[in-house]
Amino acid sequence: MADLWLAPDQLFDGERLHAGLGIRLASGRVAEIAKAPPGARPLKGTITPGFLDLQVNGGGDVLLNADPSAAGIARILAAHRRFGTVGVMPTVITDAPEVLEAAAEAALAARDQPGMLGLHIEGPHISMPRRGTHAARYVRPLSAETIALVTRLRAAGLAVMITVAPEATDAAGIAALAATGAIVSLGHSDATAEEVRGALEAGARCFTHLFNAMSPMLNRAPGVVGAAINSEAHAGIIVDGVHVADEMVALALRARPVADRMFLVSDAMPTVGGRPSFTLYGEEIRVEDGRLVNHEGSLAGAHVTIADSLARLVTRIGLAPEAALRMAVTVPAGLIGAPALAGLLGRAAEDVLLLAPDWRYAGNLGEIAAPSPASQPGR
Repeated sequence: MADLWLAPDQLFDGERLHAGLGIRLASGRVAEIAKAPPGARPLKGTITPGFLDLQVNGGGDVLLNADPSAAGIARILAAHRRFGTVGVMPTVITDAPEVLEAAAEAALAARDQPGMLGLHIEGPHISMPRRGTHAARYVRPLSAETIALVTRLRAAGLAVMITVAPEATDAAGIAALAATGAIVSLGHSDATAEEVRGALEAGARCFTHLFNAMSPMLNRAPGVVGAAINSEAHAGIIVDGVHVADEMVALALRARPVADRMFLVSDAMPTVGGRPSFTLYGEEIRVEDGRLVNHEGSLAGAHVTIADSLARLVTRIGLAPEAALRMAVTVPAGLIGAPALAGLLGRAAEDVLLLAPDWRYAGNLGEIAAPSPASQPGR
């Protein structure tokens, strides 16, 4: 790719939106950010670092639980990259011990694949009443085996998020997981606010898909939701208009005591970039009116992308674009200890996106800056 200056309407540098700045691509990477020179190629919309997603069960017809392999992870990463998500944390949900072990081995084998961020272990150490679509037969208390597995992953340099319920472990277990450097996230829990505060004091520092699969916030019982919103911990949230009402997303964003603690997650299933149905625990899950449901009509994961969620945050919920972009890029990058993923300089063109004026994903710069066939020699 020859040197090329691009002049978008706006540019997001990981913290702020800027007008009047352009970027220079050289050898397929972002080499410079400066005032766009005369002759720069104009672009309608906003340039931003690519999206990050720390909770992805599957994509491209692959469910990690059903195909816990490096090849399966590669297909999941490729499916989400089509929609602007350039970094993914594949997620293994509650299952048999051998499935969790296989997912860990797959994550280790795939750790050098472009876009591989680490492994999210969601369950099996969760609350039975709040297990959601997670199979009851595999739900179990936190074990020494899981702590050893997380320790091994972290020793190999892999980022790990592990979702547990306070009632499925104790302070010592949470402290042991946190001591490895893993992100201990609270979710699928029926705990009281007091129990949640104890888990945070023990080392938990995040919440998994806020509002979903957790005890609700009531006037005299704040539950997990109330404790999460009032804490300074990070929290992922699904913004698809299905899992959480737009009004509740807006309320939670306004109520957090510290800015930039909320981040978008898709909780995506194999239908993203794949066919409209798949099998989970031997049961068919299908897309109906944009919702993933089982045969009883209950929600079973999400059929949404970070790109969809970002556009909804800005156009439907009314969040300032800078804050929405930080939820899709900067906050998750910081949480996993990879702040460079929120920057532009040095990034591959394929990892930098153009968003249309309506905040929809319009493509990556590798695609946009590629010469057209008509301009190539011999054409």
